[in-house]
Amino acid sequence: MRPPPQTSLLLLLLLSPGLRGTPDCSFRHSPISSTFADTIRKLSDYLLQDYPVTVASNLQDDKLCGAFWRLVLAQRWMGRLKTVAGSQMQKLLEAVNTEIHFVTLCTFQPLPSCLRFVQTNISHLLQDTSEQLLALKPWITRWNFSGCLELQCQPGLSLPISDKR
Repeated sequence: MRPPPQTSLLLLLLLSPGLRGTPDCSFRHSPISSTFADTIRKLSDYLLQDYPVTVASNLQDDKLCGAFWRLVLAQRWMGRLKTVAGSQMQKLLEAVNTEIHFVTLCTFQPLPSCLRFVQTNISHLLQDTSEQLLALKPWITRWNFSGCLELQCQPGLSLPISDKR
């Protein structure tokens, strides 16, 4: 069975050298599609809105790095969810994962032990993912994200990780 043409095109675009993140984590061409909100909305329509996921509650408040970090954590969730989803849901999760996969082209440090996670609903994670993509879209080709490769915790709000998800 062949993947839909949109999936093939997105994968081709992601694999093209001009869209790859450079070793210093910058992008010459935007890896953020103009249809990311529709892709996320399609997945939202099929998910249990109260499905529990965890999000970092104490990431450093940084406009661009913070958006990038939240996408890194969301991308990890998409990968985990694909392992437990049925075939139809896997397709929708893969479509969203394709939208945020570009963050994996940068070499991130391991998650810091100071991160704290809180439980939220998948609907909140997906809404946040859409907001972070929207925030990064105008900056993605103009900003070097190499200073964002280590997730930072807010000072004074750091406790050991109790849930490493």
